[in-house]
Amino acid sequence: MKKRKIGLMGRRALYGYLFILPFIIGFIFLMVKPLFGSLQMALSQVNISTQGFSLENNHFANFKRAFLVDSEFNRMLVEGIGNMIYRSIATVVFSFFVALLLNQKFKGRTLARSIFFLAVILSSGVLLGLETNNALMTQIKNSIEEAGNVNSITDVLERILVSSSEGLSGISGKTFKKVFEIIDSIYDVAMASGIQIIIFLSGLQNISPSMYEAAQMEGCTAWESMCKITIPMVSPLLPVCWIYTIVDFFMKTDNEIMTKINDNMQLMEYGFSAAMAWSYFVICMLLIGISSFIISKVVYNYD
Repeated sequence: MKKRKIGLMGRRALYGYLFILPFIIGFIFLMVKPLFGSLQMALSQVNISTQGFSLENNHFANFKRAFLVDSEFNRMLVEGIGNMIYRSIATVVFSFFVALLLNQKFKGRTLARSIFFLAVILSSGVLLGLETNNALMTQIKNSIEEAGNVNSITDVLERILVSSSEGLSGISGKTFKKVFEIIDSIYDVAMASGIQIIIFLSGLQNISPSMYEAAQMEGCTAWESMCKITIPMVSPLLPVCWIYTIVDFFMKTDNEIMTKINDNMQLMEYGFSAAMAWSYFVICMLLIGISSFIISKVVYNYD
């Protein structure tokens, strides 16, 4: 029998599976059993005693409580999804343009790249906790709010819009408000964009300079080169950055839903916490699947 030759795409797929093989093995042996255990808790009433705990099937009562009884869970889901959409778009766009800047040749480029990568370190769990629990920063913020009754840049700009003449109202007013919220949260956007900048930067460095030289000889402007060469060549990395951004947003330590789930776990309401966690997980996966399918339609595939 003749040996079947593996093509270039097959070899790349094989190398990819070999690269993630340790994670797959770890997931099977370490994560599958707790995963199904939490699902069983979500579908049961957890009774805790001195001997341990017992599970009693309650026919989706925990899920009904989360969606039909609890007054906060649905609101947190809607607000979280809305914030995720515009924050993720802002993060991906910001990362792409910063990667474009860092890909240029200028003095101190290595230092500039290191500074932007510091966001990955500064947004780690320990330092983020120090920042969140900083008593001095909290006291300063409260003093500013009490003195001027102004919470953020968004409040200032919103007051300007409200006090202005009939102009920006309705849909346009809401759009401007979202834009101002993004401006107000530029610090959070920059802190969440470190990995995405590196991914886009690696894609930009793989574009052959000869393509830009040929476009320049044909009379293309810098804007046309970016639209016709840079964006299509980097577009295969867009789903990766988008999925990473969504997962990173939903797993933030200051996420209201994650906080609510942890608080109910501390109250030993394990069944209700597991139901909320599984609902949150399924919704996240649906959003990732739907958005990835939409993005895949605009991705330029090349060999």
